This record gives sequence, C-alpha cells and structure tokens, in this order.
Amino acid sequence: MASNNKPPVAGIRVPPPQLRAFVADLFSRVDMPPDRCAEMADYLVRSDLRCVFSHGTSQAPGYARAMREGRINPAPEISVIEDSAAATVVDGDGSLGYFACHEAMKITIRKALTTGTAAATTTNHHHFGAAGTWSRCALESDCIGLAVSSNRFVPNPERSVLDAVTWGPFSIAVPAGEQPPFVFDGGGFDLPYSEERFGEAPSPFFKGFGVNVAVTILGGLLAGIYRQELMESREGWQSNQGAFVAVFNVSHFMRVDDFKAEMDRYINDVGKTIPLPGSDEAVLPGGLEHRWQLENKRDGIPVSERHRERLEEAAEEFGVKAPFDGCQPFG
Repeated sequence: MASNNKPPVAGIRVPPPQLRAFVADLFSRVDMPPDRCAEMADYLVRSDLRCVFSHGTSQAPGYARAMREGRINPAPEISVIEDSAAATVVDGDGSLGYFACHEAMKITIRKALTTGTAAATTTNHHHFGAAGTWSRCALESDCIGLAVSSNRFVPNPERSVLDAVTWGPFSIAVPAGEQPPFVFDGGGFDLPYSEERFGEAPSPFFKGFGVNVAVTILGGLLAGIYRQELMESREGWQSNQGAFVAVFNVSHFMRVDDFKAEMDRYINDVGKTIPLPGSDEAVLPGGLEHRWQLENKRDGIPVSERHRERLEEAAEEFGVKAPFDGCQPFG
C-alpha cells in the first residue's frame, strides 16, 4: 500500500457524514450538479473509510481546481457509445472518470448476471480514483470484479523500454463468506531500476513490465483514448484517461456458497502462516482495509494533521465550511 494508506498515529476523528457534506459543498462551488456532488462525496469518503487516503477526500481540492480552470467537465452527459450482449463502451464527456466507471460497472454487473462474464471500457475522461472503488462494486452481486486504468502518453525513445508504460492502477475484488473479501488495489509495478539489480534478479522487472503493458493496453489502447478526436478535443477537457472493467459471475462457474466456503478456508489457512516483516498478522490484500472500514464507520475517519490542513486550505480557498466542528483528537 502507499505509505500514507494506513491509519495515522495521531489526528482527529471525523464522522463520515461531515466529510461527505464538505466534499459535496466544495464541488458545488465549481458548477457540479447536486447529484454529481453527492456521488463524488460518497466515492471519496469510501476511500477514506478504508484508509486509502491517497485516493480519498484529499483529492477533492485538486479536482475542484481543475474544474475551475476548465480542464475537467463538471457537468457531464455520460453516454453509452457501443453496446452488445457482454460488452459496453462508455463515454465520460471530459469529466472525472468516476461517473463513466460507475455507469460501466452498473451495466457490466447487470450483463454478467445473465451472461456469466461481461466487460466494458470507458473513455474520454480524467482520473477515475482508486481502482478498487470499481472492482468492489461487483461484490454485492456475488461476482468477481476487475478494474484497470491508463492515461495517454507517448514512449520516450531516449528512455528504457521499462518506461514505455503508464504504471496504471489495477484491482481485483473477490467475494468471501464470513471472511473479508479479497481486494487487491494498487498502482503499477514500479521497481527501483539499476543495472546491478537487473543483472542480479531480472525476473521481477520482466514480470512487472508485462503487467504494466497489459494495463496500458486494456485501460488505454482498448479504451480508445488515442482516438484523434479525443486528442484534439474542441472543448479543451483534459480527457486523457480510460479504463477497462470486467465482471465474472461466480454462480456460472460453481455454487456461490461453495466458492465462499473455499475462500474462507483459504483465508483462514493464510492467517496461520508467518506474517511479513513489520506485520503482526498474515492477511490477504483487503483484509486490513475491511477492518479499518468497519472501525471508521463506527468511530469516525482518522484525519492526519496534513490531511486536515489540505482540507482547511481548500475550505478557505473555495469559501466553504471546514468539516471539523466537534471532532475528537486522538494519538
């Protein structure tokens, strides 16, 4: 996980509704419609609840500034531009990628419940947030979700082939029974390169490069973000990103209860193994975030001093009320 994607040792506890109200108010100041403001507030607070702070409410000020500067469309008309039995293409109309990906996952889940598997690409949008926001959408329908994203770029001929990728995010979410779902949610594989490291152990570089290329292709090329009309956008939106999402209906492969029992057994077995250095327990990706989410819903989201400062600065800049009244310190 990113270095800041864990509970801070000190700060204040903020009730989720207060953060949602703040984010919605912030986006309302840059001409985002009320329903979209509420959506964005929910998405960003969801990430904070899981302590994925890198993609939570701390992103809101930057998004709002980009909309104010005319780089992101605050009031998009999301549209389906290609549609078939198991595939969909969604156009984000130059907005943040959250809205297109929400529509894509909603449609893809509905299709997968009938077809067993379905996929979608999204195009013509900006940042889509944490990939796990979208893979996790499938869990409530007892499905496996996958999400990747990429941004438009041209490889630099003066740099290594290992840099001919975008290091886009990748996430897969798998339901379980009594145990927390498996949720891998991370950025691209960016290994510190040196000729010495490569000579001693080239395999991790080849594997990481391969995964990064796959994400670049699925979330970028297949999503159509290099279409000429997008690269010469008349509206001026910074719509240089795309995404690929897929949903796999567990019931089309085996009984859902049997699969969840298998997941629980596997997660329990993993918990009996030796933890990684610096960890108190052996858990699969998503286990800690699930626990933090439950705690933070109950006790309030832990906001560090730096996180608080960023939101207070944004509150002053955009003329909205900061969300920290009555919040209790900890640490």
